[in-house]
Amino acid sequence: MKIIGVIPARYKSTRFPGKPLADICGKPMIWWVYNKVKKIDVFSDVFCAIDDDRIKKVCDELSIKYIITKNDHPNHISRVQEVSDKISADYYICINGDEPLISEKCILPIIPETIYKDIYFGGAMRVLTSPSETIDSSNIKIVTRENGECIYMSRSPIPYPKGSLTFNYNKYVGVECFNKHALDFFVSVPIGNLEKIEDIDHLRFLENGVKMHFKYVESDSISVDTYKDLEKIRDIIIQNQ
Repeated sequence: MKIIGVIPARYKSTRFPGKPLADICGKPMIWWVYNKVKKIDVFSDVFCAIDDDRIKKVCDELSIKYIITKNDHPNHISRVQEVSDKISADYYICINGDEPLISEKCILPIIPETIYKDIYFGGAMRVLTSPSETIDSSNIKIVTRENGECIYMSRSPIPYPKGSLTFNYNKYVGVECFNKHALDFFVSVPIGNLEKIEDIDHLRFLENGVKMHFKYVESDSISVDTYKDLEKIRDIIIQNQ
């Protein structure tokens, strides 16, 4: 089975321009993510999907493998799809380029044991552990059936606790598994109404009747969405050195 790791690294982030190159203890964030991922044996190869000469220069200097993609992709999934047009594989594992603490515990559980011929999407989730995380709209919440099949994703805390408080909120973790069929399907259908409202790319699958499979993972990874998140990451890495 051929499995490719893809790390999308876009330069022009609205909230955090140049985020892949943000310094973390002397190395850019993209270096931390790439070196974490490439140590995992399951991958046949790992590439950063980049769109800017400034990122390319750093990748060349630090021996980071990359594929140059278009700079006008509307989302990370379409960027991974471009990679799939250039490199053939059974599965493409997308790892967010803003999770420098990512570990194999977040990645290995979502990889299927067999090769699916139909559309396949697999994702990771973890239990939210604090009220502040739960109400934070940057944390995408997931509701699934008992078998992990996704029912809905939202930036709002779901489900609403009217009838019971005995449940956990689940958070999307920035690791995804696609086969080629899933990537091609995603870019072939237009954005849907729920996707527009929530600003969650994955809802395109649900709105078109495609099943999404989520598994619980052990994760203490932090997505770097703000400069405050970056400071947290720096402190954690310094403490563990």
